[in-house]
Amino acid sequence: TCLYAIYDPASGACTVASAGHPGPALVAPDGRVEFPELAPGLPLGLGLGDVPFEATELLLPEGSKLVLFTDGLLEDRGRDLDAGLGLLRSALARPDRSPEQTCADVLATLLSPTPRDDIALLVARTRLLDRERIAEWEVARDPSAVSPVRNAAAAKLSEWGLDGLAFTAELVLSELITNAVRYGADPVRVRLLHDRTLICEVSDGSSTSPHLRHAAATDEGGRGLYLVAQYADRWGTRYGRRGKTIWAELRVGGGDAEPAVEAVPDLDALEDLAW
Repeated sequence: TCLYAIYDPASGACTVASAGHPGPALVAPDGRVEFPELAPGLPLGLGLGDVPFEATELLLPEGSKLVLFTDGLLEDRGRDLDAGLGLLRSALARPDRSPEQTCADVLATLLSPTPRDDIALLVARTRLLDRERIAEWEVARDPSAVSPVRNAAAAKLSEWGLDGLAFTAELVLSELITNAVRYGADPVRVRLLHDRTLICEVSDGSSTSPHLRHAAATDEGGRGLYLVAQYADRWGTRYGRRGKTIWAELRVGGGDAEPAVEAVPDLDALEDLAW
């Protein structure tokens, strides 16, 4: 079984999907405990490959705790699932504790000396990103729109004191925006998140995902995503109710790492590269 959650610190939204796994517990800042209902889904490997898992979107106030656990925490000899949930609710319903203290209190309440099943427990406390560290733009599906957004992003990075990341971020954004403009669908949006890392996101209305290609020496295109993968510390794709978001994470501070590619074309020329 599997429980998968994506938390967006810009909006406070948390999207959760379950494959036959117990849903999370939510602890409000004042100590109120909820167990939101999720569409259960089938365990991994049992369903048909073309049947999507239903996602539930939750809005979490800042300072909430998201608690994920396996059923081994709840059920034990002489204790059924409902009794375990009652004990878990009591153990969680105390505000003003760190995630570490919450874990310790939950295990002290529910963990038997000889548990009959494996137990995993994860407590995450939410926070919201300062609005001053978020920048967003909507992009027209026109190749000429790439350069103005790239310039606006460079200005925002300078405002944030991230001039050392400007070249890499502009390159990554150029590739992602150009692909969305050429091959995606409206609306095309760009978002920068300045946190412990810099996250560059480009969203569009198409659900088609790009694939990393290794272009031959004679190919005129096909190197765009390869460049993104080389310069970003991490990158990936996530899907929404409509469309997708391609994101790339760049390290902030500690010195810029040497890029894994040596020859870098002019940024304006990058707009002519295909993936």
